[in-house]
Amino acid sequence: MTKRAVFRNGAVIGLTLAALVTGQMTFGGSAGQGGGNHMQDPNVILVQNSLSADAQISRNSAQQRGPVTNLPIPRYVSLKGSEGNARRGPSLSHRIDWVFRHAGMPLRVVAEFGHWRRVEDKDGAGGWVHYALLSGVRTAIVTEDMAELRTRPNADSDVVARAESGAIVRLNECNPDWCQISGGGERGWVPKPSIWGVDPDEIRE
Repeated sequence: MTKRAVFRNGAVIGLTLAALVTGQMTFGGSAGQGGGNHMQDPNVILVQNSLSADAQISRNSAQQRGPVTNLPIPRYVSLKGSEGNARRGPSLSHRIDWVFRHAGMPLRVVAEFGHWRRVEDKDGAGGWVHYALLSGVRTAIVTEDMAELRTRPNADSDVVARAESGAIVRLNECNPDWCQISGGGERGWVPKPSIWGVDPDEIRE
């Protein structure tokens, strides 16, 4: 028996005993999505109507700068707390369309206005969120089920952990093809297509 970390959907779980069977890791027991008091779905919860078509932000393939922060648009941020309201427009008088309900979930900023940032999740859902609810800490969501975290950014290196689809992890370094992610005391490299929260051509050192 050797120890391997398993990153569960919506949260990072600590070390789990794993057995190596015919070259593959198998995990004892089952992990329901509602097993922990603080384990919540990282996807947003629809609380009112979906965003209207005229509220959508058109995207330009060329990178732009935000008129408020002068930071790149689009760019990635993360949810600072455990809950964040996404509104129809950039003010408290606008109705709430969505509620993000998982601290650390990555979000993509696509527009700015005053103290408000227009954000969307990996499925394109979202709205206007007050900047105080957002953090510059970079995170990512695993999109590949049981994604393998490796010691080095190549497919021949050792697997140190596996991550379930939906797990939220810290985003560290990125080269053109791989990103290093971490959580629960574990750290490893995964192919860029296996996570959401980083642009395909983004390099992080």
